[in-house]
Amino acid sequence: MSEPAIADLEHWLAALSQTSVLVELGALAVCVLLAWQLARLVSRPFAAREHKSIMFGRRIVDGVLFPALLLCLAYAARTLLAQSMPLALFKLAIPILIALLVIRLGVKVLQAAFNETPAIRLLERSISWIAWAAMVLWVSGLLPLLMDELDQISWTMGGSTLSVRKMIEGSLTAGLVLIITLWISSAIEAKLLRKATGGELSLRKAVSNAARALLMFVGLLMALSAVGIDLTALSVLGGAIGVGIGFGLQKLAANYVSGFVILAERSMRIGDNVRVDGFDGIITEINARYTVVRSLGGREAIVPNEMLITSRVENLTLADARLWQSTDVSVAYDSDVDLVTRLLLQAAQSQPRVLQEPAPAVTLMAFGADGLEFRLGYWIGDPENGFNNLRSSINFEILRLLRAHQVEIPFPQRVIHQRTL
Repeated sequence: MSEPAIADLEHWLAALSQTSVLVELGALAVCVLLAWQLARLVSRPFAAREHKSIMFGRRIVDGVLFPALLLCLAYAARTLLAQSMPLALFKLAIPILIALLVIRLGVKVLQAAFNETPAIRLLERSISWIAWAAMVLWVSGLLPLLMDELDQISWTMGGSTLSVRKMIEGSLTAGLVLIITLWISSAIEAKLLRKATGGELSLRKAVSNAARALLMFVGLLMALSAVGIDLTALSVLGGAIGVGIGFGLQKLAANYVSGFVILAERSMRIGDNVRVDGFDGIITEINARYTVVRSLGGREAIVPNEMLITSRVENLTLADARLWQSTDVSVAYDSDVDLVTRLLLQAAQSQPRVLQEPAPAVTLMAFGADGLEFRLGYWIGDPENGFNNLRSSINFEILRLLRAHQVEIPFPQRVIHQRTL
């Protein structure tokens, strides 16, 4: 255990009242200005794309880079000043900067790796309290005494002897390993998903999920080893988990495998318009276990990935984002067929969302019981903006044009014969 920052409180208070403290204060101010300038120069080329990164943050002092540079400069200044004068202020500044760096690193990594949830905010506050408490104990000199007392509380488990001190040190080491693992995985994810769209986005998301899972697994093994757990004992647990997956968790395993298959083969991508199990919508998320399909009405369906593999799924925008749509119109038998055709085409071409290539087309579908039945077909290039709203606008325009040209839309007609006795 390292020596406390302030071994003798009386001598430290006496040194703090000396004029040399002004020199330390000036050196510390110079360190702050240099760290701020260096962080600004380093982050300037990345300002446009790294404003949410762990290293740089939204502001210069918001990321990990600024406190790390400040700690290095302060440590160098303390080493230089210690050769010519007694130090007081730096003995307190260095532990504070270490605690600040630990807090900033933990908070930024958790914010980048997970969403803002109450559990994550509680974990961030816990990291802050632990770091500040450790700094106070270290500065006051109580930390070595406390750790020695905790080392006396021990017990034997099998062939290993554990103590409270070993568990605390192992837990801190495990936490540090997991934070570094999350940092690396978040950096890989940000690098892979930057400027990725469509099928490329899905494939990169699959690689990102696989890399995060692998790094978390390696980090967990390193954390368990740091705590003192023999990893050879996990072989039995691994066998039990394999049997459990084979019997009780086969559906869950099938969903995870199906998720990676979907992301790898890119048969369905984020942004595709699909119809699955009678539900129409746009794919907004493809996760390892499930896929989220959001309808134009705002409803979201959570579809297990196994269903997307084993059942019939209609992908309306797999090979082409264009979508064909139609509307049916019935007119009287004495109507001018050429005029009706022109009016229907005019109604479709008046809508900016209707594509001109391929051009809209009109077909005479049937000779109905009440009139001639026409079908107006057209292509749209933005199905994500809705189907029924465009069909409604075209129908309104058809009705207006037919009435303006006095084309009759027939009513159902039925002849009733009444037999008199």
